[in-house]
Formats: sequence, C-alpha cells, structure tokens
Amino acid sequence: MNAGRILKVVLGALLASQLGACAIQPWVKPYERERLADPIMQFVRDGMLETHREHIHNVREASRGATGVQGGGCGCN
Repeated sequence: MNAGRILKVVLGALLASQLGACAIQPWVKPYERERLADPIMQFVRDGMLETHREHIHNVREASRGATGVQGGGCGCN
C-alpha cells in the first residue's frame, strides 16, 4: 500500500469513530442536571458583574472585538 492509501484508510477510520460517538446517549440524566446547575459549577462568581465588565471592554476595544458584539465605541450596542 502506498502512503496516500494508508492516510485515506486512517482518516476514514477516524471519521467513522467520531461519527459513531455521536450515537451515544448523554451521560447526564435529566434528574441529575440540577447538580450541574449549582452556582459552584460556574466559571465566574457574579454573572452580572462579568457581563458588565465584558460590555465595558467591548465599548473601549470596539475595533478589536472578536466576540460577535455589534456597535461602535460609543457604548450604544
């Protein structure tokens, strides 16, 4: 077998294994999700404060962005 054919077989097997993983049922049952919604599982302590900081950052750095926020540097999103 040449290198191109081996690469195609390996990529095909990898793709098949990834698509097969989509058929797995979720590990978390609906009645277990309340534990995951616990505030201790969040990345930030205060969501409103983090949202405000992100807004201020977007107002000041509107030309950079890359977070999908629209608007200019005037703060009027």
